[in-house]
Amino acid sequence: MTFRAVLAFLALKLATLVLNLAWFPVLGRGHRRVRSPQAGPVSLLVPVRDEADRLARHLPAALVAAEAARVAELIVLDDCSTDGTAELAERLLAGQPPDGVEHRVVRGTPPPPGWVGKNWACQQLAEQAAGELLVFCDCDVLLAPGALTAVLAELDRQRAEVFSVFPRQLTGSLGEALLTPLIDDVLLCFLPFGLLSVDVPSAATANGSLLVLGRQTLAELGGFAAVKAEIVEDVALARLVRRRGHRLGLALGGDLVRTRMYAGYRPAVLGLGRGLLAVTGGARWRLVAAAGWHLVVYSWPVLGAFRRRRWLLALGLGMLERLLVGLKCQPRAAWQAVLTPLSPLAFVPVAGQAMRRRQSWKGRDYP
Repeated sequence: MTFRAVLAFLALKLATLVLNLAWFPVLGRGHRRVRSPQAGPVSLLVPVRDEADRLARHLPAALVAAEAARVAELIVLDDCSTDGTAELAERLLAGQPPDGVEHRVVRGTPPPPGWVGKNWACQQLAEQAAGELLVFCDCDVLLAPGALTAVLAELDRQRAEVFSVFPRQLTGSLGEALLTPLIDDVLLCFLPFGLLSVDVPSAATANGSLLVLGRQTLAELGGFAAVKAEIVEDVALARLVRRRGHRLGLALGGDLVRTRMYAGYRPAVLGLGRGLLAVTGGARWRLVAAAGWHLVVYSWPVLGAFRRRRWLLALGLGMLERLLVGLKCQPRAAWQAVLTPLSPLAFVPVAGQAMRRRQSWKGRDYP
């Protein structure tokens, strides 16, 4: 019975994945955006907190991408950093030519009671921006020169009112390789792309790493105040967008939008764990059940195959799933499919972290 349930689960995921291999859009080079005269200026908005180690590479890349897409302005908001991020950002932008994209660094204020830090930073950025179209981009996202041009073109092609990109996940350690690709797996194996245009609340999702929406749309949603207490603010915002009848759009970042979210296994456990419970609806039993089930589906077949050879089929299907996700999202790392049985084991501490009553991130505590 368990074996048949495992096969049915893998078959369902693979069926959804096969659809998304052909269906889910990937940003590509060569996109050209045909902007209407009413489109208005675009603002690129970057919230940063303690990002001095990333800024020197990522901020100049963002400026180049902004210039290529003819973005009107780039605003960096320092969210009360303690590592010299604001001063470094000012130095990096000070050397840029005055006839390029207008740019500046804004010093943010501490979040008021009830606000998650990033949500408050984005709210301040929206208030500072002059553009009609707002592009929020995390500092850990590395933009290629044509990235924003492709983003705006894909937004137009999908006729989306709220559009986001799932960046290509870069990994620099075994621990990261075991965990961060699971983000792409969940996206491509559980969300058929066509459901984005159907009134199914659970299918509404977005990624705050790179989020694009109009000023008027954001105002109609109530600004970031509408999701001020949400740790996973992007998913909460997407569900609000769906309830208000606005159109969602998604794409994978491909070679143009990349990120290394966490530098090591421990940061990945802390980062993924802090929002995991919210994704599962706040039910701890559901989180425990999901973690246990994935151990049965992907890890147990290694041991089960020593007793009954039929478990080799489950093991092969699980690795095939990971291989296909890798080929779609991160082709150079598709070899990581061999790590499939280890990922649920590496995920156990993430689930444990998510069960904590309070979460900590970058010096701030959240319930």
